[in-house]
Amino acid sequence: MCLNIHFNSKMFSTKSYLERKTGPYGIGRFSYLQSLVNEYQNTDDTDSKTQIMANLANFAYDPINYEYLRALNVIDLFLDGLEEQDDQIVEFAVGGICNACNDLQNKRHISDNGGIKLVINCLSRPSEETVLSAITSLNYLVTPDSKADIVCLPVVECMLRLSKAKNPRLKNLAAVFLQDHCDSRIISQAEEIQKRNIGHFQS
Repeated sequence: MCLNIHFNSKMFSTKSYLERKTGPYGIGRFSYLQSLVNEYQNTDDTDSKTQIMANLANFAYDPINYEYLRALNVIDLFLDGLEEQDDQIVEFAVGGICNACNDLQNKRHISDNGGIKLVINCLSRPSEETVLSAITSLNYLVTPDSKADIVCLPVVECMLRLSKAKNPRLKNLAAVFLQDHCDSRIISQAEEIQKRNIGHFQS
């Protein structure tokens, strides 16, 4: 699921806390994040890119980093990572999206830049951690404006299947999505699709 998700009072501190922690201009933290972004963009080594993506995703769990991450276009880097062929890079990229998307400004940026479709595509990835982060991200990304793009038949049908998964985390997260965002009409339509698919397979 999302990386390093835990809550404490520091996570919700204002910029004054960040300044006390990193100096009035946050030079150390910003420079370090900038060096990670530069290294990611300038290396062709998959192992290095994977490690950097994991580090950036971990920074995304803490709201005091959001201003720096936005200044360095790290959210866009996460979105680009969702289209990588390497499954581990995708896993950490969607983990970064998951960690960052509960913030309103980040959520809007993700939605406005094609992120919803990219996160939905992660539901079919082989890594269960990737799927867990994708489900959690979609739960966060649902708004009145984005609901039609997220709570659509293909996604609801996928969530129905995942709600029957052996992995209890997958099962529970999918069930939360169905309960919080789906009405009985669309669930019934998705169930009918599943029945037709089963009948087609059996025939």
